[in-house]
Amino acid sequence: MPSGWEKHPVGKICRSIVPGRNKPKEFSGSIPWVTTPEIKGRYIPSKVQQNYVSTEALKECGGKIVPSGAVVMAAVGELGLVAIASKEVVLNQQLHAFVCSDSVHNEYLAYWLSNQKPYMETIASKTTIPYLNKTNCESIPVALPPLPEQLKIAKILSTWDKAISTTECLIDNSKQQKKALMQQLLTGAHTQRKRLLDDSGKPFEGKWEEVKLSNVAEVVMGSSPKSSSYNENSEGLPLIQGNADIKNRKSAPRIYTSEVTKKCSIGDILLSVRAPVGTIAKSEHEACIGRGISAISAKKHHVQEYLYQWLLWFEPRWEKYSQGSTFEAVNSNDIKSLHLAIPEHSEQAKIASVLSNADQEIELLEQQLADLKQEKKALMQQLLTGKRRVKI
Repeated sequence: MPSGWEKHPVGKICRSIVPGRNKPKEFSGSIPWVTTPEIKGRYIPSKVQQNYVSTEALKECGGKIVPSGAVVMAAVGELGLVAIASKEVVLNQQLHAFVCSDSVHNEYLAYWLSNQKPYMETIASKTTIPYLNKTNCESIPVALPPLPEQLKIAKILSTWDKAISTTECLIDNSKQQKKALMQQLLTGAHTQRKRLLDDSGKPFEGKWEEVKLSNVAEVVMGSSPKSSSYNENSEGLPLIQGNADIKNRKSAPRIYTSEVTKKCSIGDILLSVRAPVGTIAKSEHEACIGRGISAISAKKHHVQEYLYQWLLWFEPRWEKYSQGSTFEAVNSNDIKSLHLAIPEHSEQAKIASVLSNADQEIELLEQQLADLKQEKKALMQQLLTGKRRVKI
């Protein structure tokens, strides 16, 4: 331990609260009933709070009120998920709470516990779902610096949390703006559609053409090679089989195949044709495509990026397109017969450029978010172990 630090089981320095075993018979009252999925940030209850209970219902089921300021952690399933109660709450059976003594700052404890997932997994019951009982929860060791140092560490880490939260809000806003742009630029009646400016600074004119996708694009349906041809030593071509080989809207093949059936090229649009149907990505590989994927490429005089953006817009509409049936797969005719409105080439290119720029802005923010999270993780490792001491 660093000089001046102590180590104690959390059950020794905090009062432990185990939720009641029974669920309330009815949800009507003013006390938030918190479950694991509702822990969405540093504090609970969150904006997605669903249910509330009354004191009468709690008496009947033996429920316990967790006071404001208590540190709450998941004891079943998603170990390491931690939040602080911003008001009185009641927890379901999968959560556990600690009320801090005067020597423990609740935010410091919350950061400490959120960093203890690997330890929690080593002591959890080895069932289908990881489970910590009361003894397990209370045994988690806490490295405890003097209170002023706890406060300073929590303040530093909260600065990163605020930056992360702000960036997440910026990403959400940018995605909503992009969604609105797509609706304005790609759809709607001629009188409602937003028209961009051409190179001379005047709004585009000219009528949009209603076409089938097969009129403006080549569609190649995948065909799976024999599994005996699969390999991990780069023999043949990468194999893109379905959604499992798509990450962040880019091809991410896991294996190769020496038997090449159907191919896609770099820059092709990849469309998932098996559940979930409609997922869109771009191929970054010359690859073999299996039966879970279709490759789409624009014909001459049409813009590939415009088709990509239109298919992105259409992505959540496949279920409606299926007329309410259980839509587990689509065939070549389903894809080729998609109807879309399309302008002439230069307007396609301008729309594609605007929407592509919006995607790039979102990607930049998402990279910033990933960097912030990585920086916070590294900082937690240094501050919570005393490797880097803070100035009081």
